[in-house]
Amino acid sequence: MRRYYESLNERDRRRYAGMEALILGHGGQNYIAKILGCSRKTVRKGAVEVAKLPLRTVQELIGKVPDEHPKIRNAGGGRKPYWISNPEIDEQFLGALRDHTAGDPMDEKIRWTNLRAWEIVEALKDEHGIEVSRNVVRKLLKRHGYRLRKAQKRLSLRKSVPDRNEQFDNIVKLRSVYLKAGNPIISMDTKKKEHLGNFYRDGHLYTLEELKVYDHDFPSFAEGVVIPHSLYDLQLNIGYVQVGTSHDTSEFACDSFRHWWYDYGCKNYPNATSILVLCDGGGSNSSRHYLFKQDLQILADEIGIEIRIAHYPPYCSKYNPIEHRLFPHITRACQGVVFSSLKLVTDLISKTRTHKGLKVFVHVIEKAYQTGRKVCKNFKSTMRIVFDETLPKWNYCAVPKGF
Repeated sequence: MRRYYESLNERDRRRYAGMEALILGHGGQNYIAKILGCSRKTVRKGAVEVAKLPLRTVQELIGKVPDEHPKIRNAGGGRKPYWISNPEIDEQFLGALRDHTAGDPMDEKIRWTNLRAWEIVEALKDEHGIEVSRNVVRKLLKRHGYRLRKAQKRLSLRKSVPDRNEQFDNIVKLRSVYLKAGNPIISMDTKKKEHLGNFYRDGHLYTLEELKVYDHDFPSFAEGVVIPHSLYDLQLNIGYVQVGTSHDTSEFACDSFRHWWYDYGCKNYPNATSILVLCDGGGSNSSRHYLFKQDLQILADEIGIEIRIAHYPPYCSKYNPIEHRLFPHITRACQGVVFSSLKLVTDLISKTRTHKGLKVFVHVIEKAYQTGRKVCKNFKSTMRIVFDETLPKWNYCAVPKGF
């Protein structure tokens, strides 16, 4: 295709590229521009010209064999780029950026400027007395490797956490043991709290008219709050979301777990002897607070099954399976929709699906939870929480009565 393209004159090149793009359809212009090594503007212009031709002319164009007819204009015709006619522009451009450039002193590739295109135009005019357009400045930025980018959250906050790797190895062993025994493995966490009302939410929707929301997200304007406490079954690929309307407390987390067990868990795992719960180390299921352990002990006594907790180390909550197997899909199902009512939220979450079979069940817990609760005075001396010999600060079991 490229050899044929290069044998044509300028007009026929443009039309040939446009014709191939029209044949490919969506995405064809970008693909053909890359294959033939030309500009997307050239392909777009050629496609417009071909689309306007009579059918007979198009047929002739398809069957045309390249010949030696003269070029429409000589090679190299047209206005030259600014930096060719003004070779000193590169040095002047870099000089204008010098005082407004920052980066990594250890890596010359990591650098950025806080100037915008129109500010660089003014800097070149003030410092060197030259007038260029913003389009020339944008081309100079691209020519020297600058791209319009935003910061990406790709680096892990790797603070020094003792026994970090040992805990990950321990979680792998626990998952293997529970998987072989046929016992449930549950990943647990609370998704971001959302306010009900006419508030902005990130995402795009197909709409007939513009959606207008408040320009500030003041909680005082909210009609309520939704707290999606979630559990994800690693073996069945099913998510369970209990939507609270009060506070994210340890009691709420245990009530969420309780609802899952009575409505789904005991039916899916009738022979379960223990339940492994993977969670992070903060929030309503904090690894440091005994209040969560107290509520967990009450729950274990009620359902009569051992509950084993394995916390992920600090700064490692993103490795919790629920963070990448359930939460992103819920976010996608709800993106851009204004949360005007609790029913709308639950309907959106319940529609979460993936091609790999993920299902999500939703339940609303309207109970009001008290904040500022304290642990019972005698709990630490009478508790039946059994801490593991391996990293007991992150691994322990709530053993029910009679075990």
